[in-house]
Amino acid sequence: MGIGTFVNPSTPGTPKAAAAVRRPAPIGLDIPLLLAVIALGLFGLLMLYSASADFSLLVYEDPGYMFKKQVLWMVIGAVICAVLARSDYRIWRKLAVPVMGVTILLLIGVLINNEVRFGAVRSFFGGSVQPSELAKLVTIIYLSVWLYSKREHLHDAQLGLIPLAVILGIVGGLIYIQPDLSATITIFMLGGILFFLAGGELRQMVLFMLVALAVGWLVVQFSATGRARLASYLAGLRDPIQSDYQVRRSLGAIIRGGWFGVGIGRASTKLTGLPVPPTDSIFAVVVEELGLAGALGLFLLYGIILWRGLKIAAQAPDMLGALLAGGATVWIVIEAGINMAVMVGLLPFAGNALPFISAGGSSLISSLAAIGILLSVSRSTALGLVPADTTWRSYRAAVDLRRRDRRRRLSRPRRPASPE
Repeated sequence: MGIGTFVNPSTPGTPKAAAAVRRPAPIGLDIPLLLAVIALGLFGLLMLYSASADFSLLVYEDPGYMFKKQVLWMVIGAVICAVLARSDYRIWRKLAVPVMGVTILLLIGVLINNEVRFGAVRSFFGGSVQPSELAKLVTIIYLSVWLYSKREHLHDAQLGLIPLAVILGIVGGLIYIQPDLSATITIFMLGGILFFLAGGELRQMVLFMLVALAVGWLVVQFSATGRARLASYLAGLRDPIQSDYQVRRSLGAIIRGGWFGVGIGRASTKLTGLPVPPTDSIFAVVVEELGLAGALGLFLLYGIILWRGLKIAAQAPDMLGALLAGGATVWIVIEAGINMAVMVGLLPFAGNALPFISAGGSSLISSLAAIGILLSVSRSTALGLVPADTTWRSYRAAVDLRRRDRRRRLSRPRRPASPE
């Protein structure tokens, strides 16, 4: 090739063309979300090993029993997450009803199986499988599909709010019988949040909340467990010394941890009576060993999930993707917030797991499956796999306009001023 010869960059064989050929295809996954989940998973395994060794030796006669099971569940959950991330989230429009049917059968099967653990009937196979954890995710999926199909009738109470209450009542009722009061409350919270995200009217939301509060009050009054937990919580607000035993032990661990903790593996509260340190109370172990600095790091990781999840929901190409992404994100953050708030006495005692941290296969797999759905919506948006629903975006804009302008009227043209 002589000097001054023109070279077309797009011609095959040129450096720029070769670089274009070698450029990898975009994967479309939300990298900050993925990194935050990986960090939480690895951190959870580390803290679980620290919190469960003595508990596993005492209960299962093997110090690594719970850790090895958690690793197994994490591998299974990671595979499920990867499969869901590569799938089209719109497939749930066909699978939502069968999956909900299977979940209801599992909830009924738990009651028939009657495997009692810690005074409740919630699981199969020695506590390894808890359908109530699966029911939370399935409720998000089912309600997202249902609200998407009924999006034009949400403002009609007979076609929107009342059927929603019936759906939540069936699932929540089966969970409450176990009894699992915290999971029941979570189910109703998710239903209200999804109804709001779908564009439900404010007056319907207020009615829903009033009914939910009334039902919750009645449940507490007729539940010995609910009354005991509420009484302990109110007593703890007046005097922390009168708090529930688990809260008192947790507060002691947090105080002992200080700013930077006593070091991983050196916590003493897990050895001196802290109830179930690998599951419900693992946040207390985290703060005792890593201090408030470790707790802030945990808050940051959950904050990244909230930030990225809501952004994925806002950019979703259609209403179904927005509801699935928003519901999955809010669920994970609510679970984490309730668990940590209970450990410091800000909420009545509940059995919510700390997502990605607490021991438990059902909770871990359900959380990773929710992340897989989130990544599926993100991937579909980034790669344009799902066509944008302009009708839904116009509907959402109209809903936002109504919320900003409660009068729902257009401004009238002003009469021009008279020359006088």
